[in-house]
Amino acid sequence: MATTDASNPRERYRTQVRTEIKKHAWEQIATAGTSALSLNAIAKQMGMSGPALYRYFAGRDDLITELVREAYRSLAETLRTASAAGADLAALAHALRAWALEDPQRYLLIYGTPVPGYQAPEDVTGIADEIMKTLLDACAELAPGGPATPFTAHLEEHRDWADGHPAPPAALHRALAVWTRLHGVLSLEVAGHFTNMGFDPALLFAAELDDLMARPA
Repeated sequence: MATTDASNPRERYRTQVRTEIKKHAWEQIATAGTSALSLNAIAKQMGMSGPALYRYFAGRDDLITELVREAYRSLAETLRTASAAGADLAALAHALRAWALEDPQRYLLIYGTPVPGYQAPEDVTGIADEIMKTLLDACAELAPGGPATPFTAHLEEHRDWADGHPAPPAALHRALAVWTRLHGVLSLEVAGHFTNMGFDPALLFAAELDDLMARPA
């Protein structure tokens, strides 16, 4: 029976080819966007036939899924490492921004415009849930928020999105506010919409974060 051990020369070669395919895929995404991703074009760049490349990825969606998994895992690991080092909510937010700016295309793949016709598998959702849990843990450590509102009451009844996290409703609300507002700033920044506007996006990000942490959830 064939082995999948990484020490096997055939498996090492397969891993190398898959890595090269993903490298070309990221280059295509950076040039023309994810919707233009073409396995046949990648095969041509690598001097392979289309059918030969399909031995490494079953199709476009299979390749996109691998890129999405790697992106989510990278962000999850970044936030997990920061949290283990004692990072508070502010430090986690700045770690998120640094991760996004390090590779904007990676960020936009998972938080930008959805790829038409593509549906991520459930295991990808699980990695995204881990990222949200790290954020919820940080929000739960902050001072309690203000009085209950119709939305916090609504969140108390609808915790599925938070995977049953025990944080109080005010912390759930703060986590959603942090997630939506900071991603709003980041999405505009990495897409270049602040270019030539004359202000520092880092200061805008910091100001939004300060506001989110100071106000009641």
